[in-house]
Amino acid sequence: MSPQTIKIIITATLLLHGIAHGRAFFTLLVVAAGRRTGAWIPVRSWLFPSLPLSTAAGIASVFWLLSTIGFIAAAMSFWGFVLSGEYWRQLCVSSAAISTLGIALFSGIWPGAPDKRLSTLDTLIALAVNVAVFVALLWLQWPPYEMFGK
Repeated sequence: MSPQTIKIIITATLLLHGIAHGRAFFTLLVVAAGRRTGAWIPVRSWLFPSLPLSTAAGIASVFWLLSTIGFIAAAMSFWGFVLSGEYWRQLCVSSAAISTLGIALFSGIWPGAPDKRLSTLDTLIALAVNVAVFVALLWLQWPPYEMFGK
């Protein structure tokens, strides 16, 4: 696979992951405002199970907002936009860590999913992408710096 194709695939993956977090963030804003969304969103934290729904949604929205901004900024920085290209790896790993922490604290939900089955699937996909980020960037050191610079 050519470096250009790899670059497009990485960018598209990061952008889609960021957009998915963004959709969840906006759903959480609606819930935090006390409005019904029609979607299955039992926003609960195992750490603080007695939090009211709107409070839990407000706290969870911070994790999804930071992940949204981070993944989209990482994708843009990968091409040298927004920030220098040397920062995309840090943005990506930080965003994956924030996303994983949010998923862990608010386990069992993906805001905006129409039912529990799709919420679980969306959550598993998000975790898989986060794990792929950790493995590729931290363990395998891939893509190599020589291929895309810093």
